[in-house]
Amino acid sequence: MSTASRDLASLRVLIVGCGNIAGGFDQGRVAGHLPSTHAGAYMRDGRFDLLACVEPDDKRRGEFMAAWGVATGFQTIEEALASGKQFDVISICSPTECHAHDLEMALSLQPKLIFCEKPLTTSVTENQRLLEECAQLNIRLAINYTRRWDAEISTLHANMQAGRWGQLRSVMGYYNKGVLNNGSHMVDLLHLLVGAMEIVKVGKPIHDFFANDPTVPVWLEGASGIPVMLACGHAEDYAIFELQLVFSVGMVIMEEGGLFWRERAVLDSGTFKGYRVLDAGVRRVGQYPGAMLNAADNIYRAIQQGDLLASSGESALAAQDMCEKIKQQAYNVKE
Repeated sequence: MSTASRDLASLRVLIVGCGNIAGGFDQGRVAGHLPSTHAGAYMRDGRFDLLACVEPDDKRRGEFMAAWGVATGFQTIEEALASGKQFDVISICSPTECHAHDLEMALSLQPKLIFCEKPLTTSVTENQRLLEECAQLNIRLAINYTRRWDAEISTLHANMQAGRWGQLRSVMGYYNKGVLNNGSHMVDLLHLLVGAMEIVKVGKPIHDFFANDPTVPVWLEGASGIPVMLACGHAEDYAIFELQLVFSVGMVIMEEGGLFWRERAVLDSGTFKGYRVLDAGVRRVGQYPGAMLNAADNIYRAIQQGDLLASSGESALAAQDMCEKIKQQAYNVKE
């Protein structure tokens, strides 16, 4: 088969779990919007065939099938395995506590790639075992740390590598709703932009949403002693996921999770002679809404052309490992 023919082949998809991230967030939205779900991205891309879904709730499964034109629905992933159907891609969109079981069953279905919501499972040890099984079976594993597919993040990373912003001096991040649930998104993003980091100090755990996943303030340190501070909001107040990167020649700010960006340049102070300050910058629209569509394209090319995955099991494991260490240290902080 020629390369051109392979590029035209549709990939057969099974979606496990039919909640918001599977397709719910995109249902009922106006035509032409950029998708924010697995089903929405696969459909918009056009090179995937939504062959089947798994959902124990009959009503939810029926609504999902009707909304996305899915012909076959299963109550359990075991039923999908017993059906004898073959899938190229399996999206795991079930609750986190179901991931370990669903991933194990997905491996038995032997797809070419599994696209799993984060975190992979609730256990770093379990993650390591599943990564080893994927490698043994030659099954690719992508984890939905969405910002790794954000074109704005990719450009920022390239500019940092090229030295456009000079030296990175410090980083300040803000998050809430759990160090593993949302904090892992921040840590994964920092691993991409800053590189390997060490934990310097953690603060007291803040239980703002999940009983077993507190939000934790933490001081990290990157290469050459770059300070990285993560401060906390409270999930009962509002959602927050923002990042400020201080460079030698300016500041780059990610606002509202990447929906908006601000770049502040250095200029001479009009008030204090001899001082240099930052301007106010201009708030501009980011490219985060295109991330899921970029993820679908990356997944297709990873299968058909062997491209590297922007967000892999290995990078996700590194983020979760650090978050688990932060959480454990937070529980040891004296009141």
